[in-house]
Amino acid sequence: MKTILGAILFALVTTSTYAQDITGTWRYIDDKTGEPKGLVKIEKQSNNTYVGTVLKLTPRPGYTPKEFCTHCPPPFTNKPIVGMQVISGLKTTDEINYSSGKILDPVSGKMYSLKGKISANSKKLFLRGYFGVSAVGRSQTWLRVE
Repeated sequence: MKTILGAILFALVTTSTYAQDITGTWRYIDDKTGEPKGLVKIEKQSNNTYVGTVLKLTPRPGYTPKEFCTHCPPPFTNKPIVGMQVISGLKTTDEINYSSGKILDPVSGKMYSLKGKISANSKKLFLRGYFGVSAVGRSQTWLRVE
């Protein structure tokens, strides 16, 4: 009886720990300065992939965010950054890992392959944008907005 009860309790704890996904609003942080840059809303699509849309840009002392994606490839060229879908095609690999996505950096105009991992408490999202192999790229930690 104790074994069965223990197994059920373990299953419930494991399910609740890993049942969280990346949908929600995230504060993205500049990987060079550590300062917040804005907010992105991540949503799950009907095809079980995730997309992320810029909700807000955060000005900070000495930095005024760009309003338009001037160096971006089509169809993003000269479009407003707020409202732009900067993450696309991100897929769940397992309970906490995500891969096969694309992320657009509106400042540089570059598109990167994307993979990610959500923390055990679902409050941090570790993203890696890269060219070809993940060793050639940039990492950012995003914070969930409650």
